[in-house]
Amino acid sequence: MNIAANPSPGFQRNPAHRITIEPFEGVVTVTFADAVIASSRQALVLREGSYPPVFYVPFNDIYFDFLQPSATSTHCPFKGNASYWNASAGGEGATDVMWAYERPFDEMLEIKDHGAFYPNKVRIDAAS
Repeated sequence: MNIAANPSPGFQRNPAHRITIEPFEGVVTVTFADAVIASSRQALVLREGSYPPVFYVPFNDIYFDFLQPSATSTHCPFKGNASYWNASAGGEGATDVMWAYERPFDEMLEIKDHGAFYPNKVRIDAAS
C-alpha cells in the first residue's frame, strides 16, 4: 500500500478536478524592465480548468540576481503553499512577479523547484 506523505486536500475533496503538466516544446523567455530574468528550454506548461496556461520555469534557468523574496504567501488546496519574489532591474521594481511551490503537495511534485510569472508584470515570450 502506497501512502502519500503530503497529499493534496483539494484533490481529496474534489477528485474530478484536473490539472495537467506537460513539457513545453520550445524556449520560454521572461523579461522585466528589458532584463532577461529567466530563459529555459525545460519549461513546463500547467493547465487547470478555465485558467490560462501557466509556464513553470526551472529554478536553474531563473536569474535570481533580479529577484528578491517577498513576504507574500498564498495557499492552493491542490498545489500547496506558494512563495513569491519581487523583481528589480534597470532602476525599476515590481512586487510579487514570480511565485513557486517550493514544497508542493505530492500530486504536484513536477512543479517543485520551478517558478511561474505574472504576465501582467513581466513579458513572457514562448517560441516553439
